[in-house]
Amino acid sequence: MAEIPIRCFAVSVVVMRFEKGEAQVLLLRRTQTLAGEWCQVAGKIEDGETAWQAALREVREETGLECARLYSADICEQFYEAERDAISMLPVFVCIAHVADVVLNHEHSEFRWVDFDGALAMVPFAGQRHVLRHIRTEFVDREPVRHLLIHALR
Repeated sequence: MAEIPIRCFAVSVVVMRFEKGEAQVLLLRRTQTLAGEWCQVAGKIEDGETAWQAALREVREETGLECARLYSADICEQFYEAERDAISMLPVFVCIAHVADVVLNHEHSEFRWVDFDGALAMVPFAGQRHVLRHIRTEFVDREPVRHLLIHALR
């Protein structure tokens, strides 16, 4: 009996800010993998890193932003990769960003701060929309559960 491997090698980070009391999500337009698509911050976990450390590093590398608070989103983004015949599972984090100018790296051509409805319309995959709906419900519509805060940042 053949099995499909499950890979967990990367993280996904939804970067948020509150502008005039309204929650906004940062979306980035990719230039390499998934070129032209709007996505959240994502990247591989490096040797010796925890997933949350990778999330902080990826936010810094891809956007130049720092997280004022980082939470586990209590959800994983998952998808099937046909070329690897594997299921990828990425732990999702929520970064409440210090308000600053976004400085993109070479992996992205542009960025937009958008409300959740705008983000839902822009991202290409159902899994991304599922994650965004979850984050709106658990981090915007209600106070996030304090146990999801990554304590190392306090």
